[in-house]
Amino acid sequence: MIFRKHPEHLGVLFDWHAESARQTVAHLDRPFDIAPDGGVRYTGDQLAALVRDFSARLYAAGARRGDRVAIVKDNHLDLVIAAAAACRIGALPATISAVNKPEAHRKMIERLTPSVLVVSPGPLARAAAAGVELAGPDTRVLLLGEPGELGDEAPKEALTLADLDGAKAPPVHIGGRHEPMLVMHSSGTTGTPKLVVHSAATLLHGVAKMERIRFPVLASKHRDVAASSISFAHGRSVSWLTGQFVLAPEKIVVISRHDLETAARMIDRFRPTTLEACPNVFQRWEEIALDRPELFARVRLYVGTFDAVHPRTVRTFLNASGRRFPTWLQGWGQSEVGPMCFTLFTRGRMRRISEDSSVTSDIGWPSPGLTQVKLVDIETGKPVGRGRPGLLLAATKARCLDYLGESDRHQEKVLGKWWNTGDVGERGRFGRLKLVDREVDIIPGTSGIELESILLDRLPRASDVTVLGVPGRPPVPVLCMNDNRLDPQEWAAATRGLPQLDEPRLVPFDEVPRTATWKVRRLDLREQVLGSKEAIGSGRWT
Repeated sequence: MIFRKHPEHLGVLFDWHAESARQTVAHLDRPFDIAPDGGVRYTGDQLAALVRDFSARLYAAGARRGDRVAIVKDNHLDLVIAAAAACRIGALPATISAVNKPEAHRKMIERLTPSVLVVSPGPLARAAAAGVELAGPDTRVLLLGEPGELGDEAPKEALTLADLDGAKAPPVHIGGRHEPMLVMHSSGTTGTPKLVVHSAATLLHGVAKMERIRFPVLASKHRDVAASSISFAHGRSVSWLTGQFVLAPEKIVVISRHDLETAARMIDRFRPTTLEACPNVFQRWEEIALDRPELFARVRLYVGTFDAVHPRTVRTFLNASGRRFPTWLQGWGQSEVGPMCFTLFTRGRMRRISEDSSVTSDIGWPSPGLTQVKLVDIETGKPVGRGRPGLLLAATKARCLDYLGESDRHQEKVLGKWWNTGDVGERGRFGRLKLVDREVDIIPGTSGIELESILLDRLPRASDVTVLGVPGRPPVPVLCMNDNRLDPQEWAAATRGLPQLDEPRLVPFDEVPRTATWKVRRLDLREQVLGSKEAIGSGRWT
């Protein structure tokens, strides 16, 4: 196998790292589901061996070159490992988060028509309880766990890892640079997630390109301890891992579960120097940063992707760091096109803004040499000037190939070289971009993201705030209060000087419907608190 300066394909990514002069060591919060007896520490050689082992099991289960393999499992880095194993035998893997609803799982699997379904017990049990059958008659099921965990609901003739012990090494078939390499799904905030198809050219040589560059401050150094707590079903996990394999920090720390206990335990044990998580995960972790700031003393760089982050969250974590000049990197991107813009926040920058500012709506400038961005009028499609809201269109070589099973929906977003992101933004001084809202979530005359940021700053006991635009009435705020209580005077002070808002709805944090990236499923939340999914935006480009 020929190895180049950078990994060329997901199917050889782990072998490439194992052959490198300098390797990183992975530390896990729990064993991999595909290797439950493998422990929680892996060298580069051991990770590559696990990919080879699982590719043999997939082949023995019936996966062949040109087939599709659906991987529906609990969040962990082994989603990427299983995908690499499928790529190694020439199959097309699809990584699907277990947190999706059974009906969504069924729709995605129907689009995939996989020869093999790799699945955790949890999604199977929830599907059985909902009366949903995930696997069709032509799909072999590889269960990660024991059939006894499911009782009578275990699929007939399902295989287990033990059934495939000692499987022989299969032929290696690495796909071409421009052929479909990996299917991942979008967040699914507005319904069933879309299946996003990427090639090696669009993902490793497009989306992940920025990860390999040794930018000052931003790139991992050999002495770094790089921790990540994201959704490993999404493309961000591949680009992050590719970057870490190329840059080879001392350790990578995988926090697959986002709960407070697991996060505190792993951060306490390994004391990371760089820490990445989904913005709403960081928001939930504010409690740790306030109660035990010493855990974050070594963090020099925080990274937030997948969603808008709020100023209170950024301030909390920057203040927890013991470094003189800690930095927060905010990236704006999508599964379909990867990172498009980024900006940096420091303690000084955060101190210079007031509580009435949503400075973190600033998404900076397009990624140099990778992405172009323009703004157009929602109705006419004509360019808009500085300070006026418009749809954000992006041009990039990292654009996905298609939506599997929904090509018409993909084409709806393509305008020549431009991709319609479905986000609304504004261009400010010196070309800086500001994120206003998703088009489907638009609130005329204001920004839901900005209102949420201001309310979070003014409500210290709030763990989350979502503002819903509703036709014919003021925006409806949905609050997650730490004690599920809101004093009328407290609310009056929090809304001082803001546009008129409807009466707040209180919903416990754990009862807010969320995606794998902890984004709020706003349509589901609308139905939950208002009894209707009707919104102001068209949702045409969701």
